[in-house]
Amino acid sequence: MNLYPLKFQPISKYRIWGGEKIKTILNKDFNENNIGETWEISGVNGDETVVSEGPLKGQTLKNIIETYKEHFVGNNTYKHFGNEFPLLIKFIDAKLPLSIQVHPNDVLAKQRHNSFGKNEMWYIMEADESAEIIVGFNKECSKKEFQHKLENAEVLDIMNAVKVSEGDTFYIPAGRIHAIGSGVLLAEIQQTSDVTYRVYDYNRVDAKTGEKRELHVDLALDVIDYGFHKEYKTSYKQIKNESNKLVHSPYFNTNFIEITTEITKDYTLLDSFVIYICVDGHFEISCNNTTYTVSKGETILLPAAIQKVILSAEFAKLLEVYI
Repeated sequence: MNLYPLKFQPISKYRIWGGEKIKTILNKDFNENNIGETWEISGVNGDETVVSEGPLKGQTLKNIIETYKEHFVGNNTYKHFGNEFPLLIKFIDAKLPLSIQVHPNDVLAKQRHNSFGKNEMWYIMEADESAEIIVGFNKECSKKEFQHKLENAEVLDIMNAVKVSEGDTFYIPAGRIHAIGSGVLLAEIQQTSDVTYRVYDYNRVDAKTGEKRELHVDLALDVIDYGFHKEYKTSYKQIKNESNKLVHSPYFNTNFIEITTEITKDYTLLDSFVIYICVDGHFEISCNNTTYTVSKGETILLPAAIQKVILSAEFAKLLEVYI
């Protein structure tokens, strides 16, 4: 069977801070309240997404990789990751602020959790007028000062809060402290990992459990980058109908494309799968004499064996992701 562009059935996740924007703005179909995340493409054990359409419907990522190997993910990716899919794609809706948190790098995550580390990026899809995120510190800090601020509930004093709007992008390397603020809807691209260390959670109680959520301060203290960085937001060009470099890292590459016509993409030299995340409008992708429509809030995966496609739209914004 020839491989084809794959859509997956998202997994919805209840979160204490979740809202309704994934349902109302991204048109996701679920009945639960407080859905803070949908996992669009996931190979996380116990949370694997399955193909939603076509001959491979119902198959998990791992099933497909085991069958098609490098034809699905690319030669180098298969050599490095085997049957593990290296990325996790999410949409996140924060009606309330997320905890202030940090993620470990590959070495510590392997030692402590037998997991990949968690380097990630955020693309803001929609934000309330006063919406902010926290990313890094607003001054040089030390472990001792950070502990003191935590113990005295003053940690927000040293956090770097940034007002955000549609199109803003942030790379969050492992070790960088961060939190998504209330009123933010975003797309997240990250390594395949679910390891998060919460350090501050506003002393709130989960309505479902009646308890405060667990903190992981001891684990986090040796992970945090206490340095100060002058600029945390990613600058990028927005030339229409071509790939604009957004975030390129050792873990994933992401480009921004605004489509207003028909463009041809040739991935012959790429040696990787490609993921398109539609963040606005809708577009069509054509290959092997078949056309697929992708709308805002949808994600589609192009297997490595498919090397040329035509993308067309009157108006669409998408993220182009690959290894």
